[in-house]
Amino acid sequence: MSPTNRHPLFARMYPRIAAWAETHGAAEHRAELLAGVTGRVIEVGAGHGVNFPHYPHTVTEVVAVEPEPALRAQAEKAARISTVPITVVDGVAEELPAEDASFDVVVTSLVLCSISDPTAALGEARRVLRPEGELRFYEHIRAHEQGFARYQRAVDLLWPYLAGGCHVSKPTDRTIAEAGFTIDQIRHFRFPSAKAPSSPCVIGHASPQTPGSQPDPRNP
Repeated sequence: MSPTNRHPLFARMYPRIAAWAETHGAAEHRAELLAGVTGRVIEVGAGHGVNFPHYPHTVTEVVAVEPEPALRAQAEKAARISTVPITVVDGVAEELPAEDASFDVVVTSLVLCSISDPTAALGEARRVLRPEGELRFYEHIRAHEQGFARYQRAVDLLWPYLAGGCHVSKPTDRTIAEAGFTIDQIRHFRFPSAKAPSSPCVIGHASPQTPGSQPDPRNP
């Protein structure tokens, strides 16, 4: 376990932050993220299991990967009362503990912002997905407006130290489109308030590109 995966202060704070967000709109976002998901799922950076109640009964299994020990312990408790089968495992996004082409869906939820190499993590997501599989993502992103993006970059001088390694200025929507995925559906919105540095968000799903295909420069 790398020391960078241990964020004890953030691990104590995050469940409270997430609980507030759930009652102010995030629950609806997570339901939108997971609507219609079927088959075998791997969730990257599952945290304390806040997504678990939102998985539909069409899911046959969830493998929930979480590197932070305190959050992983809470996720294990949440998995025991879930209505779908969930196994919580230690692991990092850049080296997923899974075989090639073994999952129908990869889920990322407010996690790519805190990964040091999101391109490598998305490469792993593509590796473990079956050819007809999909990536479901709910992430905050760098704003497309230049002024707000400059504000986010300034905030990022301090923000990662307070928020478990999270960066608010990562262009995650563009990174997904450039990492071997075709974005099939995406919705941009602001949450929880338009002025919060982490407010520009996206929810969507993407499919792995076939060998030899080229990303659409207009996407996202």
